Amino acid sequence: MPGARRRAAQRFWLSAVVAGALIAVLAEVRAQLASGEDVGVLATHQTLGEAVRGGDRSAARRLLSLQFSYIDENGKLYERKAFLDELKTVAATPATDVAVKVYGGVAMVTGKRRSAQDGDAFFLDIWAKQKGNWRALSMQDVVLAAPDTPPASNPETGPAAKPGECKNPCQTIPYRVRWSAEQDIVNAFQAIEKSNIAHDAEEWSKHVADEFVLYRSGRAPIPKAERIAAIERQKKDSAVVTLGEVETMRLSVYGDGAAMIATHVVPDNLRPSYRAARVWVKRNGQWQMAISVQTEIKAPQP
Repeated sequence: MPGARRRAAQRFWLSAVVAGALIAVLAEVRAQLASGEDVGVLATHQTLGEAVRGGDRSAARRLLSLQFSYIDENGKLYERKAFLDELKTVAATPATDVAVKVYGGVAMVTGKRRSAQDGDAFFLDIWAKQKGNWRALSMQDVVLAAPDTPPASNPETGPAAKPGECKNPCQTIPYRVRWSAEQDIVNAFQAIEKSNIAHDAEEWSKHVADEFVLYRSGRAPIPKAERIAAIERQKKDSAVVTLGEVETMRLSVYGDGAAMIATHVVPDNLRPSYRAARVWVKRNGQWQMAISVQTEIKAPQP
């Protein structure tokens, strides 16, 4: 009997070792596949950039999703056809500081580029895996604050703001949900907005990925930790927060990744209307916002 128990223990130990090795191998394979996706997205992104700068409408068209849209640094919206018709107008210099992150069937490429309007802009380009190929879903530029610019006060808080009930976006948004994944993302988005109003940093944090950064026109980038600190300061000061109401929205879900493209209008004109691009990732069964880029809509110059 002692020998049998010893042999059983040895078999159990061997099985555990094999299982551990298998898990490690699978993790390595998944990492390699993710790395391969990164390379594929970056190559396709570079190909699109070359096609745009070269005015090659045919090559660019093949890399754009049918739902594609582009927002320039002034907040001007170009739908797919308008973008292709005005390639020379929207063409930008080659990107720098490029980074790629893949979330399921959605990838985001970020970096800096000098636009056709001769401005230095941060960009978020969102790609979607459609029928086995990466297609550009949206592109958005935003001019941030200069590195040495002092922090600006928040125009959405203060005694001039009216409390309101936050019906839009906290309770309802002008978007017809098509399936359960979209409903889960909308629920997470509304939970974030409700926690902003309630100054609930803990609840806000649950629905935001650790790598989250907020980019806004004329502001320095705000990572997750800084945003949490700002919410806590607002709570201490009993600041009233007014949120941008959703005017239009489209939502695209691909596996464990999603893109949310929206136009917001702020009540009482506390800040200009703006267009927002957000990327979402599903982790441990929960949707979290990974990035938010908000570009103010500037009035057309006479």
